[in-house]
Amino acid sequence: MGLSNIQKEQIKDAVKGFCIRDNVNNPKVSIVVPAYNTEKYITKCLKSLISQTLKEIEIVVVNDGSTDGTQEIVSFIASLDSRIKLIYQTHAMQGAARNRGMQASAGEYVGFVDSDDWVDEDYYEKLYNAAIKYDSDIALAANIRIGNGKTKKRLNIQEEKFVQSLQDKCDISNQAKNPCPTNKIYRKTLLTNNNIVWPEGVYCEDKLFTIQAVYYANGIVAVPDIYYYYYRNPSSTVKKRIKTEVKKREIDKNNAKKAVLDFLKQKNVSLKNQDFSAIKKEIKLGKISVFKIKESLDNMKYYLFGIRVFVKAGGK
Repeated sequence: MGLSNIQKEQIKDAVKGFCIRDNVNNPKVSIVVPAYNTEKYITKCLKSLISQTLKEIEIVVVNDGSTDGTQEIVSFIASLDSRIKLIYQTHAMQGAARNRGMQASAGEYVGFVDSDDWVDEDYYEKLYNAAIKYDSDIALAANIRIGNGKTKKRLNIQEEKFVQSLQDKCDISNQAKNPCPTNKIYRKTLLTNNNIVWPEGVYCEDKLFTIQAVYYANGIVAVPDIYYYYYRNPSSTVKKRIKTEVKKREIDKNNAKKAVLDFLKQKNVSLKNQDFSAIKKEIKLGKISVFKIKESLDNMKYYLFGIRVFVKAGGK
């Protein structure tokens, strides 16, 4: 396809003054960016990364089989900034792309940014400095969801805070409701030593990855006044309206919840019971739920037509 001279000049103007041509041999943070058909957004995303106040970074873009101009745009920006690595793979979804990026990363810490999102310019400097200050395996920021004319802040971090108990780590990172993987950096050895990888070929790949990282982490430090901006892209993979994809997303989401429950039960943890649950069995008549069993950490709840009729202790 190729970029026109006009497109190249527009991209140069967007990133002008931020690019670094010198190699960074020992990056403090590797930023993995899975990219699939985001030619409209990828320049803004990469600009927010190459303009970081923390210069000792590398940006690993994994082009997940894009069929638009994503490859050409990233390749051109990479020719302007030596910190960008571009990897191509056939389309295999985000989990596979993130795993590929992790394998290629060389940083002390690893972060993840989706290719239609962006971050504050001091985002990685503040996260990294806080992680080093507390010798923390994970540093955490707030994220803001933008789209459909709405802006919604998730997490409310008022002060720098370091926590170490499992319940505190789950609470501070909102594992029960919003197990976001992108508003964090992770010490790479945390991931490699504990064999923490992304489930591949599925939606909701973030749930198991994040709970495993949170469980094994020596602690989490929350960092105020920086944000990850999550754009609700109407054409993203999680917004597909194709009937088969909607059904797969629904199944994958519940399977991810089951995987989280299984992991926590294997570790015999003690957490707030209401925080983690999944549907163990359900019988539907069309869209109507006739019978359902909902499993949590220490009980099973039975429902008939949406009405809870029985609770069994034990959760197995």
